[in-house]
Amino acid sequence: MRLPVNHALPLAALILSIAAPAFGKDRASVLPASGPAGDYPVVLGDPFTIGGTTWTPTDQLNYDAVGMASVGQGSGVTAAHKTLPLPAYVEVTALGTGRTILVRLERRGPMVNDALIELSPEAAAQLGIAGGAHAPVRVRRVNPPEVERAMLRSGGKAPERMETPEGLLKVLRRKLESQSPLLPPPSTPPTMPKGPAVQPAATPEIHSQKANPGPVAVAVPPKVEKKSPATQQPQETAAHVPAKPAPSVVKYGSQVVQIGAFSVEENARKAARPLGASVSRAGKFWRVQMGPFANSAQAAAALEKARAAGYSDARIQRAN
Repeated sequence: MRLPVNHALPLAALILSIAAPAFGKDRASVLPASGPAGDYPVVLGDPFTIGGTTWTPTDQLNYDAVGMASVGQGSGVTAAHKTLPLPAYVEVTALGTGRTILVRLERRGPMVNDALIELSPEAAAQLGIAGGAHAPVRVRRVNPPEVERAMLRSGGKAPERMETPEGLLKVLRRKLESQSPLLPPPSTPPTMPKGPAVQPAATPEIHSQKANPGPVAVAVPPKVEKKSPATQQPQETAAHVPAKPAPSVVKYGSQVVQIGAFSVEENARKAARPLGASVSRAGKFWRVQMGPFANSAQAAAALEKARAAGYSDARIQRAN
């Protein structure tokens, strides 16, 4: 006996097999991004130049620097930074009050060399910085918990951190005062500024001995010839006379004025001639510098000369 065939069943099965993936895709597309996925993709970007200074974005986990904060555009508690990944999270501390907040980096900037970070109006208000003002700050990259990330992603505020103690604020302020306002700030822990204050005191003894081996050899005979004070006096004089120039010590503490970096050697030498500057190669560029100078006063005078010649982005930095 021949059974009846239902031709509608295969057609219905075919329709369901086609529609099922589409329904699943629509459902997944409306799910909100949450968790770590809410901070991806992470963007770095190519190096860029502002007024002769090259900034290279990099994924630096231990970033810790001081500089000036400006107030710009943006919504929520966000900010613009020149080199850290986008997005990233930083703690920003006002060096005047010690107040610290969590900020989400979402934009590149500020497009000036004398500002480290550009805060949104809401971030500036939470930190206590007035609109249009420049304030000294510390910027430290952190890895906050997901609940605080979600607060900032949604336009809210994360809880404020404990205020920075006055002792650490003094260290951070000294670090800011010691660096050039036109030079990319070094990303170092806040304890590092104590190093340069200690090294110069110990360095002259080390360098004078290496540069002048004579005094070491002369220091031995006086122990044997103690009965002859007359012979000791010339030896002591000879030990001190060669140490006066101390060329290696001057080089350690010297400063130079960076005029600029040029991609064409001829242009670099043309800029160097009227200023009496030197030209050296640095990677793909030709660097023009004045100096080295033994102290800050000499370097400052050279900086004024360079700026008077039209090089407004000239800056003081330590000799390499």
